[in-house]
Amino acid sequence: MTRFSELMSGQTLLPIIQADTPEQGVQIAKAMANAGLTLVEVVLRTEASLEALKAIKAQVPELKVGAGTVINTEILEQALEAGSDFIVTPAVSPVLLAALAKCNVPVLPGVSNTGDILMALEYGFEEQKLFPASLAGGAPFVSAVSSVFRAVSFCPTGGVSESNKMDYLSLNNVFAVGGTWIAKKEWVEQENWQAITDSCIQALK
Repeated sequence: MTRFSELMSGQTLLPIIQADTPEQGVQIAKAMANAGLTLVEVVLRTEASLEALKAIKAQVPELKVGAGTVINTEILEQALEAGSDFIVTPAVSPVLLAALAKCNVPVLPGVSNTGDILMALEYGFEEQKLFPASLAGGAPFVSAVSSVFRAVSFCPTGGVSESNKMDYLSLNNVFAVGGTWIAKKEWVEQENWQAITDSCIQALK
């Protein structure tokens, strides 16, 4: 089974796409690809999300495209049917983890405390998403759990920004950070795709 970090192949930013229409999703994805990104996460928070995911895969084939906000087995099945290259969840439960453990694509389960970390680890997930990172204790929390959960590495998401991303990325047990700051809502509304490209380039430095 491919690890999530292997799929990212050195990319330290997990860029999050939130699209209201498939066309919007494609434009955001193209702007991110222009910055040299090879992997993006489409969060399934709007009616158009699954269609956007399919459209990005069809129109921006150089990108690996995964689904985020997968909170139950029904959404998981829909995401896999849509062709998701990977799955990201905001939280974990025994039911969801059991289904995720059978997935044939890389999975990044979301955790927010030590109980979650242990439960995800028991299902074989050594790479986990800390969410919402800023409210779950931030970089000090990630640092504190490193000695207890030595096998686990994290991709913190939620409250991560250009100004604090290095607090996380400087830690040995963090392989990437996720965020929406690289595709601000107003840029999407203004169709300022270049701003997204520039922001992604900056974030990759």
